[in-house]
Amino acid sequence: MNDFYFAMLPGMDHEELVWLEELTKKYDPETRKRFVMLYQNRRKDPQTILITCLLGFVGVNGIHRFLMDEILMGILFLFTGGLCLVGTVIDAINYRKLAWEYNKQASMDIAAMLGKF
Repeated sequence: MNDFYFAMLPGMDHEELVWLEELTKKYDPETRKRFVMLYQNRRKDPQTILITCLLGFVGVNGIHRFLMDEILMGILFLFTGGLCLVGTVIDAINYRKLAWEYNKQASMDIAAMLGKF
């Protein structure tokens, strides 16, 4: 398996690609294939995070936080109108960082689950 397999994931940036290559460099091909399949299912696309965050300006706030498994923050955003839209604006600006932090944690969880981290 080569670098191009990770690069085909939507919204993949260089930092995430380097992280995944470093994390999986000692995997045998079968383990790496399982890692990629699991990661594809758990990974959040930054554009999806941005779109659901922007929904907070016209509809329901906090959907992006629920998508990232931050249930308490999602409830807080839901009941406070995105912390009076200030939190929604900040999250809309930092959507790539939010997605990267979630995806990094997801990759470490998968690596731990496979017992190779």
